[in-house]
Amino acid sequence: MITIALSKGRIFEETIPLLKAAGIEVLEDPDTSRKLILTTNQPDVRVLVVRATDVPTYVQYGGADMGITGKDTLLEHGSQGLYQPLDLQIAKCRISVAVRSDFDYKSAVKKGSRLTVATKYVAIARDFFASKGVHVDLIKLYGSMELAPLVGMADAIVDLVSTGNTLKANHLVEVEHIMDISSRLVVNQAALKLKQAPMRHIIDAFESAVV
Repeated sequence: MITIALSKGRIFEETIPLLKAAGIEVLEDPDTSRKLILTTNQPDVRVLVVRATDVPTYVQYGGADMGITGKDTLLEHGSQGLYQPLDLQIAKCRISVAVRSDFDYKSAVKKGSRLTVATKYVAIARDFFASKGVHVDLIKLYGSMELAPLVGMADAIVDLVSTGNTLKANHLVEVEHIMDISSRLVVNQAALKLKQAPMRHIIDAFESAVV
């Protein structure tokens, strides 16, 4: 049995064509099914539906043989012991710094003043501002990052940006691009040795399907 860990939403949807390239079709819709283990048209392949941030953990500890997760998750939560054979070029977005449109970010950074930054990407934000020599106080949030500058809780946010429409709707602007993000295939190294042929088939099919 090959077990693949996926999260609901954009990653799941954009993985479907890759699975089809490997001859795998998920038989249930994770948005309508309450099941957390989904069957496929292949009796020896199943899909686990887990939180995006949990995908690397399931793969690392053998709950899944492979999974698909964003580069942001791997950087923030660690990728120790995981084999990362492919950048799948799906679920593309970017991590950026954003502030209120009336906040003078350049002056604040130049003056060396201490910024308060709200983010769920604490490690990424800390490393980025440290590389610039900017002192920051970090506030960890898990959602609705855009609110923090609007209510005066933070000077800036570090968050994923796709279209930028949510920022505009909340009168925020991107002021620095930190990195581009896409989703990676992560593989349990022990499982790859034990189930080499079927797992290699899936990896090769994914690689051929990546544009």
